Amino acid sequence: MGALDDCCDDCSCNSWRDIWWCVLCLAILSVIAAIVILVAAFGFVRHADITVDDASLTRLALVTTAAAPGTTALAYNLSLTLTIRNPNWAMSMANTKPLDAAYRFDDQQFDRVRLADEGDTHPAGKTRVYRLTSGADAAAVALGNAGEAEFRKENATGVFEVDVVVTGEVKYTARATKCKVEATCPLKLQLAPPGETPAALVFQKVKCELAKAEKNC
Repeated sequence: MGALDDCCDDCSCNSWRDIWWCVLCLAILSVIAAIVILVAAFGFVRHADITVDDASLTRLALVTTAAAPGTTALAYNLSLTLTIRNPNWAMSMANTKPLDAAYRFDDQQFDRVRLADEGDTHPAGKTRVYRLTSGADAAAVALGNAGEAEFRKENATGVFEVDVVVTGEVKYTARATKCKVEATCPLKLQLAPPGETPAALVFQKVKCELAKAEKNC
C-alpha cells in the first residue's frame, strides 16, 4: 500500500500522463474498496438471533386417552411470541427445509408448529415475529415413569419447564453451503391460577441457544 499511497500523493494532473496516472490510482483504490466490501458482506456468516419475547401457559395437565389406555398425553394451551432476526446486512436467508418449532417437556416432544415453508426467504437485516397459539386435549408424549414423576414435581410448584426447539436449514446469499438451524429456548412457565389472567404473570425474555455451527457454516 506504501507505493500506492506515493502514487496518489504524486498526482498533480499537469499533463495527460499525470491524469492517466491519477485515474489508474483511483481505479486501483476502487477495486480494493470493492473487494473489502464484498468480503465484509459475503465472506462471513452471522447466524440468526432467536428469542422468545413473551409466553403464557393457561393449561398443562397429564391425561390418558380412551383410545390408548395407559398411554400418557398432555392437555395444554400455550401462547408465545418468537422472534428471528437475520443480523447479516447483505445476505438473506432462504429456507432449504421448512422452519419448525417443536415443544418439549422433559426432553419429549408433544407438538410441532410450522413457522415458515421451504423456499421462504428472510431478508438481510430484518426481524420476523411469529405469534403462536397452540393447544390440545390429548397431545401424545412418551414421558415414561421418570417423565411423569417430573411432571408431578413441577405441577406441585405451578412452574413448568418447557423447551421450544427451532429447527430448519437455510442457504445464505452468494454461498453454496446449506446450514442447519437448531436453537433451544428453555422456558419456565408459571401456570395461571384459576381466575387470574396470563397478562398478570411476568415473563422474562429468553435468548435461544444455537447449536454449534457445522464447519462450512
